Amino acid sequence: MVLVQPQIIYKDSDLFAINKPSGWLSIPDRHDAEITSIKSWFESRGEKIFIVHRIDRDTSGLLIIARNEEAHRYFNTLFEKRALTKTYYGLVAGSISDDEGVYDQPIEPHPVIQGRMRVGRKGKSAITHYRVEERFRGFSWVRFQIETGRTHQIRVHLQNAGHSLVCDPLYGNMDPVLLSTFKKKFKLSKEELDERPLLSRLALHAYSMELTNLKEEPLSLTAPLSKDLETTLKQLGKWGRK
Repeated sequence: MVLVQPQIIYKDSDLFAINKPSGWLSIPDRHDAEITSIKSWFESRGEKIFIVHRIDRDTSGLLIIARNEEAHRYFNTLFEKRALTKTYYGLVAGSISDDEGVYDQPIEPHPVIQGRMRVGRKGKSAITHYRVEERFRGFSWVRFQIETGRTHQIRVHLQNAGHSLVCDPLYGNMDPVLLSTFKKKFKLSKEELDERPLLSRLALHAYSMELTNLKEEPLSLTAPLSKDLETTLKQLGKWGRK
């Protein structure tokens, strides 16, 4: 299987902004050196970079990367002071009852399950704003704006509210999105023995970021939706309207 390659969507003397495909780590994992990372990808191209923040391996979308130490310190400070706006989009299994709201619950490591987080009183502050953009049969397309950047924040907040993102093995289930589940009279083509899923990875995309550069000029960055998410939304819009 050939991985989709990262796409550089913006660069200047201080910053790279990339559209990270699902399946790529932000930095190499010492436990699994075989998995491709964004840091290794840049280094293979002769670029010295400084990782500012991370998004989950299975999340696609916008990642910003500093090109020098001064920029690294500056952008780290923006994240620490929450002096930027981060927007995500996600496909949620089922229907969220309210059109919009805020999840404001602290998040901490799970005491038993390694690599998993949970809402807990001893955790760190975590705030997620959400708004339902579209509703389909069995799914909700939701915009998220996060004030904090805790590990698995959106996924944990959704689970705590009784929901989960599509194809989330940690906080929901791995059931893929199949056209046959919402298209009436679906039939496989003669060339296919099994139905190919529309979407079979975590349905979360880091879409945009509003921040200022080192010259204190406003900078707006957007990572277009990945092809699998675009296709899924198109088919849901055609066949899955409520």
